[in-house]
Formats: sequence, structure tokens, C-alpha cells
Amino acid sequence: MPEITANGITIHYEEHGDPAGPPMLLIMGLGAQMTLWPIELVEELAARGFRVIRYDNRDIGLSHKFHGARAPGMVWQMLAARLGFRPRVPYTLSDMAADGIGLLDALGIDRAHVVGASMGGMIAQLIAVEHGHRVMSLTSIFSTTGNPRLPKSEKHALEALTKRPASMEEEALIEHGMMLAQAIGSPGFRPDPARLRERVTGLVRRSVYPEGLVRQLAAIIHDGDRTRRLGSVTAPTLVLHGEGDPLIKVECGHATAAAIPGARIMTIPGWGHDLPQELIEPIADAIAGHAGAGSGASTRASTGV
Repeated sequence: MPEITANGITIHYEEHGDPAGPPMLLIMGLGAQMTLWPIELVEELAARGFRVIRYDNRDIGLSHKFHGARAPGMVWQMLAARLGFRPRVPYTLSDMAADGIGLLDALGIDRAHVVGASMGGMIAQLIAVEHGHRVMSLTSIFSTTGNPRLPKSEKHALEALTKRPASMEEEALIEHGMMLAQAIGSPGFRPDPARLRERVTGLVRRSVYPEGLVRQLAAIIHDGDRTRRLGSVTAPTLVLHGEGDPLIKVECGHATAAAIPGARIMTIPGWGHDLPQELIEPIADAIAGHAGAGSGASTRASTGV
């Protein structure tokens, strides 16, 4: 797998599709390796003519790790925010946005379609805010503005996300990954257990680094509410969100679309906080159609699957 040095760190990435096609940068979420972008979705986007690039964010997967860097605890960060100040963090979401731009620079890409999921959606939003001239279109998938007044995660989903594995033994890590996937996944599109175990096993054997999740979470909390900043986005924007998402509620997707001038939103019944096989084609159609057109009306999708 190729790697480059960008923004002062090493980033692992891979490309699919026509090297001469329009570039599309995929950014994954909190504690998530780039391989959580299903290869079937990557190939669907590549088949639609795009040069698809996915990469491991800093502190996860095979990219640079910030070993030993201490992040403030979540409770302390939230208390500090209420008191009007922000503790120092090892890095910010803006730093992570600069990583994506650095990767584009290293690949000689001037502008790209930027697609982010969950925390990756937050990073993609900041790329559009802080590096807007580099963004051909923006797609924000099951993400949020950071507005603290929006509906909270369902308790079971948040507990699953923040729970540490019982041990670092492979089987315990696989069971933990399956528990998390089932807790935040789509209520209308439940995964086949054998297929899920195979996918989680691949992730565990590729890389395990829980410490990175803590620092990434600190960066999310530190960034705060992006609502006002999102008003400066000029890139054509599509928001995709599941109506059954237990981790980042669908209201957060509506708030994201409302904050970005001209943005449109597509919601899907039964979709949670994952990328199920049954939705690969409609999601690919939505992303590719938006990247190709960059305009349209707000939509509520019915997949029929």
C-alpha cells in the first residue's frame, strides 16, 4: 500500500479507478480505518468514472501514530467548554483537514470531490470551510455540525463507541468490533453475522490502536459548533443520513444541510451508522450524481430494499 509524507506525518492511502478521472477523496470516521469504506462502494464509485482515494486518518490504521500524546478527558473537555475555555489537545480537526489537503498536494491534485463519513464528515466540512478552493463538491455522510443543542446519541450506541475492549487478545477484539457494529448499525439492514465477523477480523488483523480514538475524540470536542463556519461553504453540498442512526441522529444531518447555503439532504429509512451492502448502490448513485451535477432539491429516499 502506498504512503506519503504530508502535513508533517506519514499517511497511508490507496487509489482505485481511472487516474485521469475526477478525483474523489474519501475520509472515514472516529477510530475507523480507511477499509471501513466498503470496497464494493469504492469500486462502484470508480466504475462511475472517478479516481477514488481513501486513506487512514492520523492516529489510526497504518498512518502516523501520536504515541504518548495525552488528550484531556471527555468529561473535562465538556466541562471546560461550559466554562468558556478549551483545553489543549494533541491535534485538532483542522489539522486533520490539512492532512487531507496534504495528501492531495502530494498526489498533484488541485481540486477534488470530498466525501466524509461521521467524523470524516466533520473533517470534510472543515476542508470546505478552510480550503474551499480545493473542493469541487462536498458530501457529508451521517455527520453533524457540532451544535450541542442537537439530539444526543442513544445511550447504548454511545456506550458501545466509548467502551474499551475486554483485552487486546484477537478474539476479544473481534467480539468488541462486532458488538460496536451491531450497536450502531442499520436497524433496517442487519448484517449477516458470518460476513460481519470476516470484516471485523480483517480490521483487527490490519491494525488495532485504541489510543488514537481518544485523541481523535478530543479533537472533535475541541472543534465545537461549526454551524456559523459552515455558512461560508461555497461547494455544492449533499448531506446523506440514515433515519435510523442511533449514534448521530438524523436531526444532525438536517442541521448540517440547513447550515450550508444551497445544500440538499437525502435521508434513507432504516439506515443507521454504517454502510450496509444493501445500500451500496443507492449511496454510490447519490454521491456520483451529486459530484457530477452539484445541484438539485432536497430528497427523502425510499430504497425499496
